[in-house]
Amino acid sequence: MSRGFVKEDDQEEVPIVPQRAYLPEGVPNFVTRTGMEQLLAEKEALIREKDNVGSSNENEKRIALNYINAKLQLLNNRIADARVVDLTEQPQNEIRFGATVTLKTEVSGKTQIFQITGVDEANIARGKISFISPLAKALINKKVGDTIVLKRDREEIIYVIMDITYS
Repeated sequence: MSRGFVKEDDQEEVPIVPQRAYLPEGVPNFVTRTGMEQLLAEKEALIREKDNVGSSNENEKRIALNYINAKLQLLNNRIADARVVDLTEQPQNEIRFGATVTLKTEVSGKTQIFQITGVDEANIARGKISFISPLAKALINKKVGDTIVLKRDREEIIYVIMDITYS
């Protein structure tokens, strides 16, 4: 039936679902074991939310379920593509995916600690950076004592790698 013959009230809103964290096309979805656990916990929470959708208005309920289903589909795709990286198999003296790195800024002497994680697990406030971030890319394959230069808008920040751990 043509949409021209449907009452306006019958037209269902298409839910706008925010995209997941950016992962370039063709780049493997590496995750830590913790990152995978977080994705699976998120899936369980969405399933519970879906099971508990209640509304006296059938249209509102349908819209809520469509929104949750769309979020679940994006999440399921991310989980299906995930590759869990075993941190015990990483070279312990070199920075790779999953490494927790202690950096010292050469100019200020300020120390910062970052873990290189998957895109969904990244959270700068918790010291977790995505493996596709400029800082992580500069750190990969480096060792304790190496320096890296991170180019920012009008400055270059020089970091010295102080420590590498995997946990």
